[in-house]
Amino acid sequence: MSDELKCPVCASEHVYPDGSLWVCPDCGHEWNPEAAAADDPAAEGAVIRDANGTVLADGDSVTVIKDLKVKGSSLVVKGGTKVKGIRLVDGGDGHDIACKIAGIGAMNLKSQFVKKA
Repeated sequence: MSDELKCPVCASEHVYPDGSLWVCPDCGHEWNPEAAAADDPAAEGAVIRDANGTVLADGDSVTVIKDLKVKGSSLVVKGGTKVKGIRLVDGGDGHDIACKIAGIGAMNLKSQFVKKA
């Protein structure tokens, strides 16, 4: 028995291995946990959504939804500023959009403060 695996259908903890598959005796479901993890798009972390829940992609245009202070300077990115040609990056600090803003320059933004234009 496995302490870490549960059946993805019925959430039963009474699963057991059978070759390369895992079997749930309660509902009869069989699955391969490695294949299920590879098929899960949330496991990749590739889906980045804006403040409204719309999926963003490289090259999209977004609009800033609130005034944002630029850290380390007295500049402010005003709400309603349109940013064209964003790049999605894997920011460990939560900043997952790389872009250039006119009058300010290159910077990173958090997707929770933008909406797709």
